[in-house]
Amino acid sequence: MSITAIIINLMALVSLLIAFIKDREKAKKSLKIAGKSFVRMFPMVLTIIFIIGLLLGFVPPSQISRFIGEQSGIGGVLLIGTLGAIMHIPALLSFPLAASLLEGGASVTAVAAFITTLTMIGIVTLPLEIKELGRKMALLRNGLSFIIAIIIALIMGAIL
Repeated sequence: MSITAIIINLMALVSLLIAFIKDREKAKKSLKIAGKSFVRMFPMVLTIIFIIGLLLGFVPPSQISRFIGEQSGIGGVLLIGTLGAIMHIPALLSFPLAASLLEGGASVTAVAAFITTLTMIGIVTLPLEIKELGRKMALLRNGLSFIIAIIIALIMGAIL
């Protein structure tokens, strides 16, 4: 376990103890809500672990690097950005997948594109968005979000 994980877990434990000291009933209610959230997210977590396992098992790092590595250029960034826009998973669960991609040879720009498009664009929820906002507004919002997400990824790649 990394030192960062130990620090985060200790902070969570101390916060929980403080919550129990201040108001035991609210702390119990919070734990129940957290437990229900965990149960609701657990199938998605298993799916992501399964996808990461398949990715690392069947796709060699040389292929990851070839398609979304530094040498792939803007094409690789657009490819992984499109994949991020299509996928519908919680952003929190995308970080392990992003870390696996980085370890596999993906560029920082590509991984940033994946995470930003994942969080900013909703291809899966587009029909609902069209229904609520109208076709023009929904398509404009998603299109501009994609462009902005790619610009953010390029800036992140330049900085990091």
